[in-house]
Amino acid sequence: MTVWDRPEPPTRPVPLDRERIVAAAVALADEGGLEAVSLRKVAARLDAGPMRLYGYISTKDELFDLMVDAVQAEIVPEEQPADWRKALRELAHRTRAAALRHPWLADLLGGRPALGPNGLAVAEATLSALDGLADIDTVMRAVETVSAYVTGAIRREIANLRAEQATGLSKHDWQRANGPHVTRMLATGRFPALSKAVHDGADVDAETTFTTGLDWVLDAVAAKLAQPPA
Repeated sequence: MTVWDRPEPPTRPVPLDRERIVAAAVALADEGGLEAVSLRKVAARLDAGPMRLYGYISTKDELFDLMVDAVQAEIVPEEQPADWRKALRELAHRTRAAALRHPWLADLLGGRPALGPNGLAVAEATLSALDGLADIDTVMRAVETVSAYVTGAIRREIANLRAEQATGLSKHDWQRANGPHVTRMLATGRFPALSKAVHDGADVDAETTFTTGLDWVLDAVAAKLAQPPA
């Protein structure tokens, strides 16, 4: 039985329910990451005894599942665009925006399918965008491909943001600090392709990088959908 199927215990002196517990856990994670979340700390924030929480949540993994589902409510679109590319693009950007608001989400993306109501709604919105455009196996591979790009791009962006926070160096500060070493290495002539990228490549922001990569992935999906059935 999943946590969503299990009934909640009756309210006692300090009012509790899963929604309050999850909101407290999300707040802790927003402040200090997943390592800041424990049933003891959540209970303390709610001014309740830790053992009371076990009537609502059995394990930390269940708590994480509920936290992810709560944030996925921010991803579900209010209206589904008719065009499949617009629909998948909107879902991708909404997922990125949610992860930037809740960086810990990046650590929990890409695992087993989310079974909460909001997670299922996101999955439904994603699959329905491609419904009828190809056989179900092709649709599933397309969804998996887009999801893999979105998850990977978000994790990389969050990792860079965490590095900035940990070192106090922005991207450009880090580049300036490491510039002399990179210059010396490139001057050896051993890395011609890398040298061309460093000297001639455009410096674009994270959102542009995400959007460009997403459009390329969607182009690939569109080309596959246009192929006649084998």
